[in-house]
Amino acid sequence: MLENDAFRILDRQECLRLLAKVPVGRVVYTRHALPAVLPVNFSLDEDTSVLLYTSAVSDLVRAIDGVVVAFEADEFTAATHSGWSVVVTGLATVVTDPAEHERLSQTGPRSWMPVRNGVFVRIESELVTGRELTGATTTQ
Repeated sequence: MLENDAFRILDRQECLRLLAKVPVGRVVYTRHALPAVLPVNFSLDEDTSVLLYTSAVSDLVRAIDGVVVAFEADEFTAATHSGWSVVVTGLATVVTDPAEHERLSQTGPRSWMPVRNGVFVRIESELVTGRELTGATTTQ
């Protein structure tokens, strides 16, 4: 049983600040009518959307282009039972504008995997939620 409040809700700005600190998150989407989760490296764009860089012919691009997905990133410390988690929900689209693609080639994420015919995928930050675990103690 919890002795005190174990978490606090984070506002949008705090969520985005925390997202910018970590390099890896998880895309949550539907594959063959089932939930799927894929860890990916990412960055945040100027407009606070999540950016991915991957192969144009990847299964991920085929599954998420033009649909609403969730993106989750977190950071936890097991020893102190503390950390945070942020979820971004929004429309995922492949960046098709040549000027935007060129800009993102300079400022966007680099894939940790080899990529041929790379594309940027933007996940709009339509809904941003998060919470921080404060390291509350438990009793038995």
